[in-house]
Amino acid sequence: MMIPACRLADLPRGEAHRLDIDPPVSVFHTDDGELFAIDDTCTHQDASLADGWLEGCEVECPLHASKFDLRTGAVDAPPAKLPVRTHEVVVEDGMIHVRISTEAPNLPPCIAARLAGGPA
Repeated sequence: MMIPACRLADLPRGEAHRLDIDPPVSVFHTDDGELFAIDDTCTHQDASLADGWLEGCEVECPLHASKFDLRTGAVDAPPAKLPVRTHEVVVEDGMIHVRISTEAPNLPPCIAARLAGGPA
């Protein structure tokens, strides 16, 4: 499924744009001009990665400082242990679109329970 995110001109380098879908996805525009999309929720606890610190091709979770590689989703700093899901980014006519991955997301237990219809 392809979802429109925002206009490229509206996402400055070094910033992120959060898509409020379930589960949320964020598009990151690196200082080098690359675009990446990953699941927005840290796999350790319920924290928005769009609110984190972007450095190169990594984003640092604002809650406990786990770092995620925007290219692969891999985590390289604890306390998170599971990677985030990555998504394809397509730019057409100045508009950023995200093709949502069909892989299952790695979500913290509180979010996974809410999405499954259980207690959060």
